[in-house]
Amino acid sequence: MKALVYHGPGKYAWEDKPKPTLSRSTDAIVKILHTTICGTDLHILKGDVPSVTDGRTLGHEGVGVIVEKGEAVTNFAVGDTVLCSCITSCGRCDYCRRQMYSHCRDGGWILGNRIDGTQAEFVRIPNADTSLYHAPKGVDGQALAMLSDIFPTAFECGVLNGAVKPGDTVAIVGAGPIGLATLITARLYSPSRVFMIDVDDGRVAVSREMGAAVVINSKKENPVDAIMKLTDNVGVDVSVEAVGVPETFDVCQQIVAPGGHVANIGVHGKSGILRLEKLWDRNITITTRLVDTCTTPMLLKAVSAGSINPKHLITHRFKLDEMHKAYETFGNAAREKALKVVLSAE
Repeated sequence: MKALVYHGPGKYAWEDKPKPTLSRSTDAIVKILHTTICGTDLHILKGDVPSVTDGRTLGHEGVGVIVEKGEAVTNFAVGDTVLCSCITSCGRCDYCRRQMYSHCRDGGWILGNRIDGTQAEFVRIPNADTSLYHAPKGVDGQALAMLSDIFPTAFECGVLNGAVKPGDTVAIVGAGPIGLATLITARLYSPSRVFMIDVDDGRVAVSREMGAAVVINSKKENPVDAIMKLTDNVGVDVSVEAVGVPETFDVCQQIVAPGGHVANIGVHGKSGILRLEKLWDRNITITTRLVDTCTTPMLLKAVSAGSINPKHLITHRFKLDEMHKAYETFGNAAREKALKVVLSAE
């Protein structure tokens, strides 16, 4: 088969690789129909994730068809169209019993990390019964691929951890795919106003189209001053960090109101400042989380019902063998005006 293979920082190739085989009776082999590229994949290519070694097939998102399954797989049949979760889980360990599937002792984020991933013609899914989801009838496969990672990530790490509730004011720092997915899912809880902050005019404009009440370009104005002015110097009930750099986290802690929540989504590679001298008496909750995908069943229902439309985030489409072109586009998102790219087998 063909696969996108990592060969060290800055090096990757769409090349021949042996088709995966069943390793355990709980495995399934999935033929990929649609996959996508995540910001985490770009971090890997920069060498930021040492657990990814030379020869690894990248990718942890996808929709496909089961072509082979182990004898212990009972929830799925050969020929089923399935959503591949970015998180695999055994469903039995102590973490899984607490719905912390991201820390599963026999899984977690392993696809495209510690085992070969989904940016390939075929992928092996461990613990298939608890790591795959049946594709709802009538839901577009490309839209469904958005539920592998970014929508549960945005919803769980941003909206749920931020405890968004009706009437809240919410500020999302970062209007990339994750930030926009946070905006879309936060609106399920009827906040009074959602503020979007980004440095790119294009993404600021998209935020407005998707329902943000106020958009702020932080290259053109100080976002902290702007938010405080717009909230009568109180701040917001929920601030969501959706970038992963110290500066944006600092904005979040400066704009949160007393009793509010700071919900971190971004992947941070550097230390940041925690302003305890200002926060210690303000009843603030700061949360961190790696997506557990425990809300994927609910999000699948929301998509089927038309409550959310993940397809709105797809800006570019490629054939599966155009992987290099897709990475070039996604890696230059501002220039290409890219949000999510989708690669399809047909």
